[in-house]
Amino acid sequence: MRFDTLVKNGTVVSDTGIGPLDIGIKDGKFAALLAPGTQAEAAKVIDAKGRHVFPGLIDAHIHFGFAEPITEYTSETIYAAQGGFTTVIGFFLNNEAYGDVYAREQAHAKPRVFVDYAFHFSTASEQHITELPSYVKDYGATSFKYFMNFKGEEGRYLGLDGTDDGYLFELLKAAAKVNAVVVLHTENIEIVSRIRREMQAAGKSTLYDWSQSKPAFTEAESCVRAMMFAEHFGATIYIPHLSTRMALDEVRKWRKRYNRVYVETCPHYLTHDENAKDGSIGKANPPFRTADDVEAMWEGLADGSIDVVASDHVPRKKATKDKPIWQASQGFPGTATILPVLLSEGYHKGRLSLERIAEVVTSRVADIFDLPQKGRIQVGLDADLAIVDLNQTREVIAAELGSFSDYSLYDGWKLKGWPRMTIVRGTTIMDEGKIVGPAGYGRYIARTPTPNRKV
Repeated sequence: MRFDTLVKNGTVVSDTGIGPLDIGIKDGKFAALLAPGTQAEAAKVIDAKGRHVFPGLIDAHIHFGFAEPITEYTSETIYAAQGGFTTVIGFFLNNEAYGDVYAREQAHAKPRVFVDYAFHFSTASEQHITELPSYVKDYGATSFKYFMNFKGEEGRYLGLDGTDDGYLFELLKAAAKVNAVVVLHTENIEIVSRIRREMQAAGKSTLYDWSQSKPAFTEAESCVRAMMFAEHFGATIYIPHLSTRMALDEVRKWRKRYNRVYVETCPHYLTHDENAKDGSIGKANPPFRTADDVEAMWEGLADGSIDVVASDHVPRKKATKDKPIWQASQGFPGTATILPVLLSEGYHKGRLSLERIAEVVTSRVADIFDLPQKGRIQVGLDADLAIVDLNQTREVIAAELGSFSDYSLYDGWKLKGWPRMTIVRGTTIMDEGKIVGPAGYGRYIARTPTPNRKV
């Protein structure tokens, strides 16, 4: 066989092992996995000597629509490619039926995206529950977000219906019938709102105060409620941005009786705690937690309690953060620095193996979110690769990474381990920090629910 591309002399990293392997690519798929040095013909040869070759990375948690609703499909997929990501799953957050939303967003995305993409639909109205089966069938959406904190006014200020536990009950019932995943933001806003009012009245106004306004209990209690509801219907749930030891311990306990529960954490919960000096730049929800919680997140990644690392990427400008803590926007950009954080703070400091890092940003994400053609270097699957220099130390400079956002939580940090090339379905999109792939190359992935997800 003559290949379109041959990637040779690299060290392949997967969730099951590490070793030298040459990779033949044809028609956008992995066509052969060859012993190193095997003679093969190819139109293009990529020499990966001294580099580690990961499956293309998947970010399961990015937000479209908060910055530049049209051009962010360009900027944020450039940003993803800079970080070795070949697939992203973005959230919609709307109170209208998703037919028109889907058509509008696809019109924005298709001519612009550089990497492959899928969508989660956030649910906030009774119509969303009624139409859920059609979202799966007609649009290939198999995962649905619900904010347990968007009750009453907390939801309505975002233009969403104020919902409640009864709504969640019906949503999980509907999702279980079509084997969809429900992504649950776990937060008891009723307790948080009371604490926040008391703190604001007392003049509290620091990043530390923001963290104290949302104690660990408000995350953990909601996790328990979510898991109990899910068990009742046999539903599958995914808890994003988990941040506390208390919540993780509850998940561990619950999984002994019901295991259809997946957990995600984010890089900032691995690197920042409540005493961080970032001011409003560091405002996120959930907030930064204690140093012990940071350690708990590393422990959860090492022992498998945490399934996925994702960014919760929000590409707003720094100006939206330069406000008093209670008014500053929440979240920050994060996709491009996920792997450097995991390598620099995880692998190089002896906290995580390369195999485990690969799992939490490739194969595990693919298994949970119905992406069977992604996440592994295997003959017949999409030829997505991130070619990485484990020893490259690079200072994080936001302007070099391409996001619409003009800052990074890691600005000035020197991280060790960076992607040097990103390949999507056999086409090089990023090479040595330069975007070389064509806009609009990224393909929408219409997903089908997996009957038996790996739990």
